[in-house]
Amino acid sequence: MPNRARARTHAELHRTDRVGWLRAAVLGANDGIVSVAGLVVGVAASGADSGAILTAGIAGTVAGAMSMAAGEYVSVQSQADTERADMAIERRELREQPEAELRELARIYEQRGLDPVLALQVAERLTAHDALGAHARDELGISHSLRARPVQAALASAAAFCAGATLPIMATLLAPQSHAAMVVSASTLVGLLLSGGLAAWAGGAPVARGAVRVAFWGALAMGAAHLIGGLFDVAV
Repeated sequence: MPNRARARTHAELHRTDRVGWLRAAVLGANDGIVSVAGLVVGVAASGADSGAILTAGIAGTVAGAMSMAAGEYVSVQSQADTERADMAIERRELREQPEAELRELARIYEQRGLDPVLALQVAERLTAHDALGAHARDELGISHSLRARPVQAALASAAAFCAGATLPIMATLLAPQSHAAMVVSASTLVGLLLSGGLAAWAGGAPVARGAVRVAFWGALAMGAAHLIGGLFDVAV
């Protein structure tokens, strides 16, 4: 009874099923915050008025979201095409050389520590259950949770970029023109600390390290943008 109770209550939380959308969402949000904040800070440092600063921020948000979505889609679609081609090869080999594929699967399990007899038995059982799935998972490293999903990645990336860009846009709207760069920079650093920490927590990584890492690169980007804007000192 105690063993059955423990079995019922034991639940493991794995995060690999989040990898695809989490990567795109984190990348999009951080890029939205840093890119638009850097653009706003750079334009503000050039002496532009509040209308020009806001216009630059909104234009940067639209262009950045489209760019992130397109880039993510193309990248993940390329991965999906490769997976599809590999699966087609594996499907053909299973049809034409089933015995060779069975031995290949057994060797994989031997290399993982099973004795030859047990490895062959496991390979036979998995082949009978789902031969293509077994080879996809154990030979090619393709699993359901890690399969490439281009549309999902593109939408997550674009939506996250817009969500991240909302922070510097709102800061631009609320900040006095004379202090726009300072307010946007400060709010952006806070936002980056939060997003970096949240991403680290969702992925099971140390929260403080993830937060500081993201904030550091964001501060570097805004510092460079402010420097460039100040050098030109041209009202837009």
